[in-house]
Amino acid sequence: METLVDDIGSFPLPANVDRRDFEKAYSIAREAMIEGKYLEKDEFLLKNFYKVVSNSFRKKLEAGLDVANYPQHCDMYRQFADPIHKAMEEGTYIVDERAAIIPEVHVIAKEAKNICEETGRERIALRVCITGPMELYLREVGTTLYRDVLFMLAETVRNFARTSIMRTKYLETKVVSIDEPSFGFQEIRADQESLEEALERALDFKGVVKQIHLHSPSRIPFLLSVKNLDVVSLEYAASPNNIEYVSRVMLEKADKQIRVGISRTDIDNIMAELHQKGITKPSVEQLIEYKEIIRRRYIKAKEKYGERLTFTGPDCGLGGWPSQEAAQNLLKRTVEAVKSL
Repeated sequence: METLVDDIGSFPLPANVDRRDFEKAYSIAREAMIEGKYLEKDEFLLKNFYKVVSNSFRKKLEAGLDVANYPQHCDMYRQFADPIHKAMEEGTYIVDERAAIIPEVHVIAKEAKNICEETGRERIALRVCITGPMELYLREVGTTLYRDVLFMLAETVRNFARTSIMRTKYLETKVVSIDEPSFGFQEIRADQESLEEALERALDFKGVVKQIHLHSPSRIPFLLSVKNLDVVSLEYAASPNNIEYVSRVMLEKADKQIRVGISRTDIDNIMAELHQKGITKPSVEQLIEYKEIIRRRYIKAKEKYGERLTFTGPDCGLGGWPSQEAAQNLLKRTVEAVKSL
């Protein structure tokens, strides 16, 4: 089976876009979409949200990704917390499907035909990342378990996933990834059964590959027991020891696949290392690893996991990179490193 190159999601804003304007436009755009309005008819939304998303997504596709995540320009928690807080005003943590909209996905769906014609693709393979129920619970409630609240947040995640699964002539949602960055570092004080049920409720949708992305690999053995999960995803480039936590035999026994990050994105550490070498104003070329380094990581991961390695790409987090040019070039080099083999 071919290993597909994807990305985790976050991407820098264009240099000419003010973050405050984008965040304001994001909130307005979500409400407008819920009401069935056209964003293109509002000059502020067209400039500060619609075109920003569609142009950023084009840059990802131009890098050669097999599966591209929508450009996640905003905070991964607030993006979902704002509609949850609105639901809480009605006495629930469940955002119903009508309001469970990821605005970027709908912009991409509307622009899919134009994007395909411009980039020469027959069809866009889309990846959708959604902040997971455990991460949302930690932020909203804390570490003490209230099962009903956890399960309501899981249903909210499921609703966001269901409204993001699209299949048209020019666009197919290929992957939905639940992001649980705190799992393994900070956790809800809960029994395994409750956490497992919460994830299975969140993953209660069909028609796509279902991933869970972690920053800590220590809890991957737990995830292998989650029934309706297809792919576990871990960081490897910046944390080489992470792949020692999961073996091919473990994946085969659980009938699961794996995604491994093979290019570094930890920009603060990269900048610090360059500064120690006397490079205080690095160029785009200096920020990105050599293709051969990325290729070696991919070879090692492929040798370890074989056909169980179904996705690869950069580690998590391009949002903090200094420019779209730098982020796009990292994506390009990662694609080239994999495709050269």
